[in-house]
Amino acid sequence: MNAHDRNILADARPATRLPAQDLERARRFYREQLGLEPVDERPGGLLYRCAGVDFALFRSAGASPGTFTQMGWEVDDIEAVVSELKGRGVVFEEVDLPGLRTRDGIAEIDGNYPSKGARGERAAWFRDSEGNMLGVGEPVM
Repeated sequence: MNAHDRNILADARPATRLPAQDLERARRFYREQLGLEPVDERPGGLLYRCAGVDFALFRSAGASPGTFTQMGWEVDDIEAVVSELKGRGVVFEEVDLPGLRTRDGIAEIDGNYPSKGARGERAAWFRDSEGNMLGVGEPVM
């Protein structure tokens, strides 16, 4: 077996990194709108953990264009999550494209990954205080 045959990252945990031009503004958004507190921090960075998976916000002079989903959460009850987040001031994207339209902030999407055993997904998207596009999704069985 040569080095190219080994899948050296298969057992590694992915960790999302999201840029923040104003780290304190981002900390407030994640605390007040999403109900999340960092589990650790360092100069220029905040580390969060959800269901054992880490993501970090880092101080950056750059910014994401916010034109694609950078991170998402898979949830069991998307209506409850969207309602709770709206109550905290989160603004959900409204999408009206051929084959993808939101109603009350939630889109119905046909198809899903076969390994998930779902026939589709319901999804909603919002931007954080730094313009990063985030999403929540619920598999449709």
